[in-house]
Amino acid sequence: MTSRGYTTEEGNRLNNFAIEPTMYVDETPKTGFTQHAEQLNGRLAMIGFISLLALEVLTGQGLIGWLTSL
Repeated sequence: MTSRGYTTEEGNRLNNFAIEPTMYVDETPKTGFTQHAEQLNGRLAMIGFISLLALEVLTGQGLIGWLTSL
């Protein structure tokens, strides 16, 4: 690959349409007690808390009261 913005194929044919991007692999762990897992857990907890507040405002009952009235 040359630095002029085009590549040549194996038969020395000009290929100015397919300049491949630089690839990288992110090898940081995404499981366990990592920063990513803790952020995801916190965001899901906030969504659940707001959902419970919205349920109580809309139905006038808490979660347990609403489930027992079904």
